[in-house]
This record gives sequence, structure tokens and C-alpha cells, in this order.
Amino acid sequence: MPEIQKVIGLMSGTSLDGIDAALVETDGEDIAIPGPALAVPYDAETRAMLRAALDEARDVAAGQPVPYSIRDAERRLTEAHADAVKALLKKAGLTARDVALIGFHGQTILHRPQERWTWQIGDGALLARLTGIDVVNDFRSADVKAGGQGAPLVPLYHAALIRKSGKFTKPVVLVNIGGVANVTYVGETDILAFDTGPGNAPIDDWAFAHTKKPVDEHGALARTGKVDHARLETMLAHRFFDAVPPKSLDRLDFTAEAVKGLTPEDGAATLTAFTAASLARAREHFSEPANTWIVCGGGRHNPVLMGELRARVNAPVLSAEDAGWQGDFIEAEAFAYLAMRSVKGLPLSLPTTTGVREPMTGGKLHRT
Repeated sequence: MPEIQKVIGLMSGTSLDGIDAALVETDGEDIAIPGPALAVPYDAETRAMLRAALDEARDVAAGQPVPYSIRDAERRLTEAHADAVKALLKKAGLTARDVALIGFHGQTILHRPQERWTWQIGDGALLARLTGIDVVNDFRSADVKAGGQGAPLVPLYHAALIRKSGKFTKPVVLVNIGGVANVTYVGETDILAFDTGPGNAPIDDWAFAHTKKPVDEHGALARTGKVDHARLETMLAHRFFDAVPPKSLDRLDFTAEAVKGLTPEDGAATLTAFTAASLARAREHFSEPANTWIVCGGGRHNPVLMGELRARVNAPVLSAEDAGWQGDFIEAEAFAYLAMRSVKGLPLSLPTTTGVREPMTGGKLHRT
């Protein structure tokens, strides 16, 4: 296999909003050149099937058999990803023969690393058949089985972006605000990564319950509400925030239940402040203060959330676009990069990113 190949990365995050697909030319090491990308929103039925799978996965963890509904959700998810790949190929003016690999994250429906269990649905063999391209999936299991948290997995790509950029004085923090929020701290010689707490998930669930919209668009609810500081302090007292990283979360570890009884506006404001405040608490684990914070993921589109974060960290807070990156597609690009690393047997995670005992490769390859 030539050193530099075209690879497609696919990401369906804990926000359950849809599929991000991105093309990257990469050697899985120092070269990662982002190309065309696109987002494909889930329709309401697919989103409902995946949301139900989150709850059903907990029943499976409690000893129930895997229901057909999860298997149906997996097939529907995989077919939707195949459609996204075909749409991206069309946009890029490429055929399947032009692409070496697909990095297929799948959809996390349960993440319990303390029990050495993480579950991402998505049929890699089926996706390979539907697209005619070799697929790497199941990126997290090897790390979790070896005692790691299995998340976050994007930090090695974050570090590659910082190296390639050359614009920023380290330390730099890259923030991803998806359903769960996480940070990658890139120092002169060290990389530290961990989930910081809730991202968009509780805000999204609260907004949907009160407006029937899947997100708090532009922070409209939160902007007109008031933060309930007593509840905020109670939420921030959760033991997770004192735990030493690396550490990771399941999407449902933090929910909107904590603001039950507040007005829609005040609940949104309080949950938004909670996400920002928990991100700011990540500073407690940095070896020295960061010079710059760069925010990726859907949360950067929420101006109220970005404002709350800026108010809490003593450093410039930029969007991914300010850094010259495609902020909606960083994670999808990362799984293209990681797919190439996987087939080359290179590490996907480090002791300082997931807590695994030694650098760990992973992923499963499905040939066409």
C-alpha cells in the first residue's frame, strides 16, 4: 500500500444528529490533508431508533438478550453510512477504486470502560460490501479490553493538526463539544486527553422536550434564561470532576434531569453553563496553563455556550475555523487518519489519552 492514500472517515456522534463524512489524504503519521466533506442529517425515524437503542443497550448490559430492534437500528445505520460515502464520492468526483479505506466509527450505544465494555453498532462487513471499499471499524474495543477508557480517540489527530499548523504556541487545548465534551491538551512534549463532562446532549434533550427541535438553535433558549447557580454548584460537585484523567463518559451519564422543574429558558441556561463550567474545570489537570483553546464540534455553533466558556478560561477561545480547520468534520477526519494507522499497526491511543497501560493499536479490517 502506498504511503499516502485517500481515506474516508465517518463519524456519528453522541448527539445523534447525523453522519459526518470526510476525505483525507494521509499516511497515518505526519501527513493528513483534509479534502471534501459533508454532513447527512438523520431523519426523525432513524434518530428515534438510535435513541431507543441507547436505552435498550442498558437492558442488554443487565443481562437481557440483544433485541431485534438494535439489530434493525444497526442495519439502518450502516445503510445510511453507505449512502453518505456514495454522496461524498460524488461530491469529490471520485469512484470507490480511488479510495483505499473507510474509517467507520459507528454509533456508540453503551460505554462502560470500568466494566471493560464499549459498544458501537455498525456492520463493517456490510459497509464494505455496500461501498466496495475496505472498512476499518471497532476502534475502541482493544483499548477497553486492555484496561483503557476507549475514549477519546481523536487526540493523535489533534496533535497532528497542531504540528501541521505551526501557528500556535504550546500548550494548546483542542476542545470537542459533541454529545459529550472532551479536551486534548497538546504540550511541548506531552499529550493529555479526557472527557470533561456533558457536551450538547443534555442541552439537546432539554430543547427537544420543550421545543421539539433537536438542538437549542443558536442558544436561543439559554440566551433568555437565567442560570440557577445553586443547581449548577450541585452538578459540579459530581465525583467525576475530581477524578484524575484519563477518564471517559457515556452519553447518558449526565442528563437534563438535574434541571427538572425549571422554566425551559432557565433550564437551558443552566445546562449550557454546566457544560462550559465543566470544560473550564479541565484546567485543574493541566501541567501548565494553555495559551489557546480551539473549539471543534457542534457546540461551537452555540454562541451562548462559547460565551460562557470564554468567561471561564483565562485564554483566547477560538473556533476551529479561526484555526483554518473544518470544525464540523474534525472527528470524521480523525477516523480516516486512525483507519490508516490501524492497518499499519500504529497506536490509536496512549496511556495519557485513554489510560491504557501502553500505546495501543486497534480496529478491525473488513475486506471487500
